[in-house]
Amino acid sequence: MKLRNLIGAALCAAAAFALTPAHAQNYKSEYKLSIVVGTSFPWGQGAVIWSDLVRERTNGRINIKVYPGTSLVQGDQTREFTAIRQGVIDMAVGSTINWSPQVKQLNLFSLPFLMPDYAAIDALVQGDVGAELFKVIEKSGVVPLAWGENGYRQLSNSRHAISKPEDLKGLKLRVVGSPLYIDTFTALGANPTQMSWADAQPALASGAVDGQENPLSIYTGAKLYDVAQKYLTLWNYVADPLVFVVNREVWESWSEADRKIVREAAIEAGKKEIAIARKGVTPEDPSLLKEIEGHGVTVTSLTEEQHKAFVAVTKPVYDKWKPRVGEDLVNMAEKAIAARKK
Repeated sequence: MKLRNLIGAALCAAAAFALTPAHAQNYKSEYKLSIVVGTSFPWGQGAVIWSDLVRERTNGRINIKVYPGTSLVQGDQTREFTAIRQGVIDMAVGSTINWSPQVKQLNLFSLPFLMPDYAAIDALVQGDVGAELFKVIEKSGVVPLAWGENGYRQLSNSRHAISKPEDLKGLKLRVVGSPLYIDTFTALGANPTQMSWADAQPALASGAVDGQENPLSIYTGAKLYDVAQKYLTLWNYVADPLVFVVNREVWESWSEADRKIVREAAIEAGKKEIAIARKGVTPEDPSLLKEIEGHGVTVTSLTEEQHKAFVAVTKPVYDKWKPRVGEDLVNMAEKAIAARKK
């Protein structure tokens, strides 16, 4: 009888072990998700939505904690992709600009005036170009799951209104750590200074730099109108899509069912984040612009002729970087934009 009881107990224990969730053996108690801004921005909100969806749908097996403000990369946002690849970071919602030093093809979105409208952005990330870029990212050791959006980067400064390239002459502007941005603003006659976002806000407040370029959601979220950034130019010269990614080893440590959950949650979070990022900044909904003007900001919208002047001055930069990004990829992008549904 005792032997039978022992055997029965052993079988029950074995069955319980077999049913134990994978995280008891292989899963981490916490997965670190990196973003380089705060969680109040659309970008950060997308990361929170993703982490919440995953935690809920996996019943806590995959517990994600969002680490905002470059806290996982010692303040240097251009190190983020390398940190993900090396496993220092488990997951991220990252900007194509910040990852472009390691993945040169992501400079595509920073080619000046490539994407004239939101339909152009959608044509790229939701089509063959987006699929091709995901292949490139995956070959680099990181698993891409979905697209998000930081938005069109507009220009602000503390000196004067800007409506023509000559107005940029001599202005000291904070830019992200990408050589393409240095080339673009140098061509426009400005004095571009590479600086992390963490350092940019105090530099703007002290007057160490005259201006910056960022989406309106970042401009308003950081209240840059309170640090003398009283002149804003809407020029839609580049936009930076975001990418929801997971470190390869982390991805492979999860069950197939959980991978499906994480991917679907990323796609859902990406769609919601894009909607948040575009709220108030489109011709159909200019509410954010009205809010900005309410803070005493002079907003300059370029005419078609003024826009063409900026395009002409930066065309040599576009031509210089096209082969660096990849002729075939840029040609594919140009064709997709030409064929887009407006």
